[in-house]
Amino acid sequence: MSERRALLILHGKQALNEDVRAAVEAKREQGWELAVRVTWEAGDAQRLVEEALAAGYSKIIAGGGDGTLRDIAEALAQHPQKASLVLLPLGTANDFSRAAGISLEPAEALELLDVQPSDIDLGEVGGQIFLNMATGGFGSQVTANTSEDLKKVLGGAAYLFTGLTRFSELHAAYGELQGPDFHWQGELLALGIGNGRQAGGGHVLCPEAQVDDGLLDISILPAPQELVGTLKNLLSEGFGLDNMFVRARLPWVEIKVAEGLSINLDGEPLEGDSLRFVAKPAALQVHLPKDSPLLGQQPSISHQG
Repeated sequence: MSERRALLILHGKQALNEDVRAAVEAKREQGWELAVRVTWEAGDAQRLVEEALAAGYSKIIAGGGDGTLRDIAEALAQHPQKASLVLLPLGTANDFSRAAGISLEPAEALELLDVQPSDIDLGEVGGQIFLNMATGGFGSQVTANTSEDLKKVLGGAAYLFTGLTRFSELHAAYGELQGPDFHWQGELLALGIGNGRQAGGGHVLCPEAQVDDGLLDISILPAPQELVGTLKNLLSEGFGLDNMFVRARLPWVEIKVAEGLSINLDGEPLEGDSLRFVAKPAALQVHLPKDSPLLGQQPSISHQG
């Protein structure tokens, strides 16, 4: 029966969540031995993962938002093949879980305990692990008051621009990116380096990213020469910017220059003039839905004409 043991590491804010409590009780009634530990302060997730592994748990559930998920994934990645990870998304954005097709209903999410885990990649930059995405833009902070006009034009990149209310406030940053058989330099409005597909609460920057291909998806939104005029024309003609993105899929990429470019890693600001991002293939075992869009090794379905 040891196979049906799991430890839930739950963010402290969710300790009174009745839906989580009911979902845990339901799994216990199905015969699962499900223990719960609650995080209180920074460092708790790492400590609780260590304790769970020492106690012989082979399945760990991350209950919380994207930050909790990243902390637990980072801790588990230091112990390859020791335990697999189940995601219980309880945050506001839940970007990785949404893109992976994981239910936001706790009872449904915990059903993934009964699904075989998949080997997935992680990203690494400057010794930090990331599960989802690094993003860059002019003032790379999520805010609610970016103008609706800009949101229409910029689509998934809109959230990268802090509190902009007029086109004239939009500035480009300068960046230089280099990877295997890839070199791009110039002025850019936005940048996504993704293991997952979306950031900032549902904004899809890397629409084709997969977590089991050993590669990072790079999406660059170049700045048009005549920035404001071009964007206004795009808006008036009803076009989004999707066809303007420069995209690549690489095992590593280095940002050599980033003038005026703020880069965030799963929401945390990154420091440094030169940043090297590397894909770490099959670094973590995660229970994902069998039909998850993030898994590329799907059996192909042929359609007869």
